[in-house]
Amino acid sequence: MGIMRVGFRLAVATAMLAVVPLTALHAQNADKPADAKAQEAAKEAQAKDSQKKIDEIAEAARVLTGPAANAECVWLGRRVVSLLWRDDLDTAFRHLDLYDRFGCPGSHVQTTFRCVVKQGPIDPKQQDTLNSRVHTCWLNPETPAPAAAAQVPQSDGTTTR
Repeated sequence: MGIMRVGFRLAVATAMLAVVPLTALHAQNADKPADAKAQEAAKEAQAKDSQKKIDEIAEAARVLTGPAANAECVWLGRRVVSLLWRDDLDTAFRHLDLYDRFGCPGSHVQTTFRCVVKQGPIDPKQQDTLNSRVHTCWLNPETPAPAAAAQVPQSDGTTTR
């Protein structure tokens, strides 16, 4: 009887080993449609992002005059300002060298960075906020900073916030 138990256990173990790879293979095949959907969504997001960048460069060409409106100046200049904001100075200076080599106006980078700084802090986790602010300031470096809490004069001559 002991041999039959060992034989039975061996048969069950062998059957289980045959079933496990089939289950894993089925699970891999079931994941493929989800991966395909995720890849398709990523491609669509990348296409939208690319189109947005193209539209922003075209907008700069319409709004600005001179070399600051050139596509290469817009692209490099905005990168320089973003890198400066994130304190990546080495990379910013390398991009700035290219910016200068293309004959782009360094003063536009300076005034744009000043505009971005005057707007106040940005959440480092919100990359779109930084990109949006840099774009707005690139188009109009004289964009006014948001007003601080307005001071309201009271009738007794004191001011409150």
